[in-house]
Amino acid sequence: MFDDLSGRFGSAFKSLSGQSKITDVNIAESVREIRRALLDADVNYEVAREFTRKIKAEADGSGVLQSVSPGQQFTKIVYDELIFTLGGQKEEIRFANVPPTVILIAGLQGSGKTTFAAKLAKYLKDKKYIPMLAAADVYRPAAVEQLKTLAAQINVPVFSLEEKNALKVAKEALNEARKQACNVLIVDTAGRLHVDSEMMDEVAAIKDAIKPNEILFVVDSMTGQDAVNTAREFNTRIDFDGVVLTKLDGDTRGGAALSIKKVVEKPIKFISTGEKLDALSEFYPDRMAQRILGMGDVVSLVEKAQAQFDEQEARKLQSKIRTDSFNLEDFYEQLQQIKKMGSMQDLMGMIPGMGNALKNVEVGDDTLKPIEAIINSMTPEERRKPELLNGNRKRRIATGSGTTVRDVNELMKQFEQMKKMMKTMQKMGGMGRAMHGLKNMVATKRR
Repeated sequence: MFDDLSGRFGSAFKSLSGQSKITDVNIAESVREIRRALLDADVNYEVAREFTRKIKAEADGSGVLQSVSPGQQFTKIVYDELIFTLGGQKEEIRFANVPPTVILIAGLQGSGKTTFAAKLAKYLKDKKYIPMLAAADVYRPAAVEQLKTLAAQINVPVFSLEEKNALKVAKEALNEARKQACNVLIVDTAGRLHVDSEMMDEVAAIKDAIKPNEILFVVDSMTGQDAVNTAREFNTRIDFDGVVLTKLDGDTRGGAALSIKKVVEKPIKFISTGEKLDALSEFYPDRMAQRILGMGDVVSLVEKAQAQFDEQEARKLQSKIRTDSFNLEDFYEQLQQIKKMGSMQDLMGMIPGMGNALKNVEVGDDTLKPIEAIINSMTPEERRKPELLNGNRKRRIATGSGTTVRDVNELMKQFEQMKKMMKTMQKMGGMGRAMHGLKNMVATKRR
């Protein structure tokens, strides 16, 4: 996510590293590099100009703190301005005082509207709401079936009609939500390949009829300034409440994310980073600014971990670490929990410093498959007692898993290192070291 932009910001800060103070010369050099980085990232020209003007003015007027290096001072200035540009603070969904809360989803075809509607339903269901989906995208072939298929995975009801009347679907879905005591109705509307009056008229008519509490505009972040321009046109017509950026895991530039709030003056509320229905996150400007600057996002990482790891299981794990009985079966279970937290690429990007370390390295969701294959090729006794693994057993495991004895040896080496690291982590109460250990294992398998 935003790998190119993060690297360019890092280069801009390098000109200040080792400097004893901030000067007009090194400020100008850094600001020029940042302006080029923003424009290359497809950030709106006016946004880029205002951004660099403000950081230059702030850097010119910043007092020199003896305890802080010029590089650190400048990074803090850029960080603060990034937060401001991205929206300043997290914006929540507005819920109705009297349910159901109606959320209208709009956007172009191919932006990921339907998938987002299902993701939002899951997100709200996990927060103990009772959502219903309305299939008002009645034109795109198989759109209704797609929504039903996704909803079936999370056990959420879908309201649809046979006739192609989106306005009627939306109205009757609202009545049905009340009947079924669903306290949130999410209405998925039709998109087009481009903005046209027919689409705008239909969305506007649905808005007037069901009076949504929240209108979310979904954009494909990889389209850069096209996404911003489309958002501006939609906002002029339907005055939406917030933006959803999809496909953010494939966006290495960041132009849409950095431009849309300033240009459209509407906050980003959610970001989507994959096809899985749990690959949806609330948008925090400060956390995104940290990731752009290569600082990671430890808070989001811990939140994802807390959502997946059962407290009772965590106590059992701590006991095993404490008594030195943590084995490969336990390790395998932990891998499965980590996989549920989201895409590996996204998780690695949340670890401070990992963005640059993994630049140009594709960490796919199948990265852990060789490790899983090796463990699955072991007998239950071998998993419980790794010390039994001699040369013959390792050769058998390598053959069964489609790997090499060297791979098996490397896994065992990393496993022993991780056991030691987890003991240290338990004493220090930190999670970062555990993720660092996983990072080493992933990097080894990439080689």
